[in-house]
Amino acid sequence: MAAENGTRRHASSPAAGRRTRQPIRRTRRIEFSLADEEFGELGSAAARAGLARGAYAAEAALSVARGVASPADSPIREALGELIRAAGLVRRIGVNLNQAVAKLNATGQRSGDLLPYAVESLRRAERLDAAAEEIRKKLR
Repeated sequence: MAAENGTRRHASSPAAGRRTRQPIRRTRRIEFSLADEEFGELGSAAARAGLARGAYAAEAALSVARGVASPADSPIREALGELIRAAGLVRRIGVNLNQAVAKLNATGQRSGDLLPYAVESLRRAERLDAAAEEIRKKLR
């Protein structure tokens, strides 16, 4: 799989936050070239849809070939992208919590709201992940 900088990533080492693949493996390849501006537009649309560029291009091409509206542009697809981004932001809270715990370990002092904050952060992250997974399943 080609990364944005032109290097290749192994399929066995997926990018962080990557979702499961299609239920049916796609074995046929189609290649096409884009100008820089077109490539940027495709990347932006794919990001809004919560898809990799190649997956977005495949969805869009198949939608046109089938004569149906592209599910990649659907409001639910956009909602999924927002949920995924929100889940990532919630995960960042974990970094802050780890720093607070490191301070606790180093000094032996913690603020009274550290534990409740940690519990609530985990609860919200789990809810976001579950919601994103439900939407992803409905898009199959």
